[in-house]
Amino acid sequence: MPSPQGRTPRRRRKLAVVGGGSTYTPELIDGFARLRDVLPLEELVLVDPDAGRLEVVGGLARRIFARQGHPGRISWTGDLYAGVDGADAVLLQLRVGGQAARLQDETWPLECGCVGQETTGAGGLAKALRTVPVVLDIAERVRRRNPGAWIVDFTNPVGIVTRALLAQGHRAVGLCNVAIGLQRVLAGLLDVSPEQVELEHIGLNHLTWERAVRVAGADVLPRLLAEHGDTLAGTLHLPRPLLDHLGVLPSSYLRYYYRHDAVVRELRTQPSRAAEVAALEQQLLGMYGDPALDEKPDLLSRRGGAYYSEAAVALTSSLLGGPRGVQVVNIHNAGTLPFLPDDAVIEAPATVDPTGAAPLPVRPLEPQYAGLVAHVTAYEHLALEAALLGRDGRNADRAAGRKAVFAALLAHPLIGQSDHADRLADELIAHNRDHLPWA
Repeated sequence: MPSPQGRTPRRRRKLAVVGGGSTYTPELIDGFARLRDVLPLEELVLVDPDAGRLEVVGGLARRIFARQGHPGRISWTGDLYAGVDGADAVLLQLRVGGQAARLQDETWPLECGCVGQETTGAGGLAKALRTVPVVLDIAERVRRRNPGAWIVDFTNPVGIVTRALLAQGHRAVGLCNVAIGLQRVLAGLLDVSPEQVELEHIGLNHLTWERAVRVAGADVLPRLLAEHGDTLAGTLHLPRPLLDHLGVLPSSYLRYYYRHDAVVRELRTQPSRAAEVAALEQQLLGMYGDPALDEKPDLLSRRGGAYYSEAAVALTSSLLGGPRGVQVVNIHNAGTLPFLPDDAVIEAPATVDPTGAAPLPVRPLEPQYAGLVAHVTAYEHLALEAALLGRDGRNADRAAGRKAVFAALLAHPLIGQSDHADRLADELIAHNRDHLPWA
């Protein structure tokens, strides 16, 4: 029946979170609780093979909902089919191999003088090879049980994983928190609400630039650089003179490209991020197990993923019939950047509604950015080819697998040299043998 205001109330939804035992999950739960008017939930199911973590994280999730007066039910299960049955949307937040695999991704590339990082360079390729087959298997089971469900992918490397999902015909949109995080930083510097800040965000996942920052239609990026350049340089881990030269705000991940050798030297002399996160996770899980805790702890902000919940709520709401919105997502290029294939996945503002996400038109991308975007897109194409070996009848012997890995490494702008690619291919295979069907 129509509401007193004459509008039909939106029905409450069921969501499933695959990887629900993650220490990220309370951030997501807090957002669902606070923003329940944006995304009304009747049921939320956490899905994870780790029963112990599920019990701890799920218990805190219920207490957060109760504290904030959310009427929705929270349950958890290790059974994927049961978890996604009837779900309107499925959020993916996986880490195949856990922090132990991440630690490997961050260390062995350094032996070759290349950046060790979980989404960039050789480590990013290793993560893609482990992750894509698992995500596609999950997505196929979601489609069998619940073909109308949307898949929201927060699993890194988001661009490659989302491209794999879309190539297989899944109803999927990729999501990253870089844009919303930077929007919040800039809003604070400008002393305005985040909703007033519009970013001209363009590129690939973890390879983006803000070419304009608009408030009330006016580009305030030059003012931001002039008045807050040192603060922004520190936030992005990039030199202030570089920001002044570019006149744009690169993603912090661009430091792996713009300052590669300096970053390698830094990484060789400091503890890995994986080790830091593993220690944080143990602390967080201990806190989550306290039955008196009924809110996300401040320590969670050091885990990463800031504002992930707000981005996920806004995206999922629009996909499920909420207000049509413009959000930064990972989607098919579809002619947006004419120098890329249509089926490449870019990260850009898009209109989002129940039919999906459609990228907004963008200004031509300047050569100094377009060249790098094209280069990394070619690598991502080859990375996906390597990740799909052993699926759909593709040749899966060891020689073909190593050749595909070598080709992707050789194409990556941070590697490129044949001796590096040769050694890194062997290292990657040695450290990921259990995840490569052809190894």
